[in-house]
Amino acid sequence: MESSKYFKDQLQRKVVLPIWPPQRIVSLVPSQTAFLAELGLADEVVGITKFCIHPTNWFQTKCRVGGTKTLHIPRIISLKPDLIIGNKEENVAEQIDMLAARFPVWISDVSSLPDALDMMRNIGVLTDRLTKAEEIVQSVRAGFAPLGLESVGERAAYLIWRKPYMAAGGQTFIDDMMRYAGLENVFHQMSRYPEISEEALKEADPAVILLSSEPYPFQEKHMLSVQRIC
Repeated sequence: MESSKYFKDQLQRKVVLPIWPPQRIVSLVPSQTAFLAELGLADEVVGITKFCIHPTNWFQTKCRVGGTKTLHIPRIISLKPDLIIGNKEENVAEQIDMLAARFPVWISDVSSLPDALDMMRNIGVLTDRLTKAEEIVQSVRAGFAPLGLESVGERAAYLIWRKPYMAAGGQTFIDDMMRYAGLENVFHQMSRYPEISEEALKEADPAVILLSSEPYPFQEKHMLSVQRIC
């Protein structure tokens, strides 16, 4: 182990790790928890959120530190992490600031595929797993390569909330993934996660409506109400 290494996160914040590579990691984002597992960091990750259900054995055995937006700060403090990994969109800034006053906190900011690949490389460097991270990056890049962005198919809406309805707009990772899937986001011209009235949804007239499982846990019973609108 080395002493004090300096990094920049995706918000361009300076992050100092007193111990490198980190030996006690808390992950505050489900997707990044799954990535840490792929990097082989089972021993190093000591805390995850209640939404970090993959891998299953981690969910069953790791200390859970609350939800992504309702972190249990005292529990995180008790774990004495030497690295906390969060996300600008998933976590609450005030809670991150509280943790950053005590521990090194590295924040990702992902709104496109290149951002995601950059996040993977950065976490590989942070955890001294760059070789494995680069293998995964190249695998993901190869998987997306045949898709392209030239042809756009059916018009689609991606709803993330109800009462009120909220949709994924432009400048979001969801919007970028919809383009790779060949879907035209009917709310692409709206920024981030706009509130959508039933009238606006009907007027947009999407051929396909995608319902999230998180943050709002849409279920089959909600499909009928959306179908009635459109």
